[in-house]
Amino acid sequence: MAGISDLPSVLGPVAKAKFVFLGSSVSSNRLMDQVRSLNLEHVSPGRHLPRSEISRRATTVAADEAHLLARMRRWFFTRKPDAGFVLTDFPATLLQAKVLDEWLEARDEVLTAVVGSIGANPAVIDHYQTLGLLWEPGALAKA
Repeated sequence: MAGISDLPSVLGPVAKAKFVFLGSSVSSNRLMDQVRSLNLEHVSPGRHLPRSEISRRATTVAADEAHLLARMRRWFFTRKPDAGFVLTDFPATLLQAKVLDEWLEARDEVLTAVVGSIGANPAVIDHYQTLGLLWEPGALAKA
């Protein structure tokens, strides 16, 4: 099998690759180190996207979810068309996964792979497994 340096032959144009990392584990961190070498945009809603002003009002879970989806939507639709990315910490729920699917469909794009690991939401894992996009944590290194 080809190594990580041969990803273009396995996945097509690397600059257009779209990865989603679900959960967190040491193997995902190793995999992230390999993916960083591909110079893809790395996006994590908790770390990389601007938050709105701090509010002293109590918020509901639904309001937090809506706010997160709005921030991610803004990022998704303002990036260059067909630009590759690596998403971590999103989607974390089945609703977020389905919304991401709709956004990808609206731009006629598809995910290259979804890598699941410890701590990932089982419903999200099942969703991407059903779509045939789920890779095991070591799969990219073997690709």
